[in-house]
Amino acid sequence: MILSEHQIVRKEKANGGKGHIIIEHLLSQDQLQNQCGMFAHVTLEVNCSLGYHEHHGNGEAYYITKGTGLYSDNGTMVEVKAGDVVFCPDGEGHGIENTSPTENLEFTALIVNTPK
Repeated sequence: MILSEHQIVRKEKANGGKGHIIIEHLLSQDQLQNQCGMFAHVTLEVNCSLGYHEHHGNGEAYYITKGTGLYSDNGTMVEVKAGDVVFCPDGEGHGIENTSPTENLEFTALIVNTPK
């Protein structure tokens, strides 16, 4: 099955971040069937960030596909670039900021629900 239509959402100041983020949902909630919270392509334009937030009941992975950024891993700042993968397990927190003055930061985000 090829899915060519995706819901695209622009969120202002996501989790208290700067500017906006653009989320292209690659699969709908119906398709995820409560096994995952989200599978999406996320774009952070120049001077934008996704604010620090904690995960409860799920974990989240980012696969960086374009650009450079600064990732908060429970408050420890780590530089990330295309090809990097970061993971925030259940009960921990993270955030990410585009640090490039000219290029978008793009990543695939997957939220995996923690088994009960």
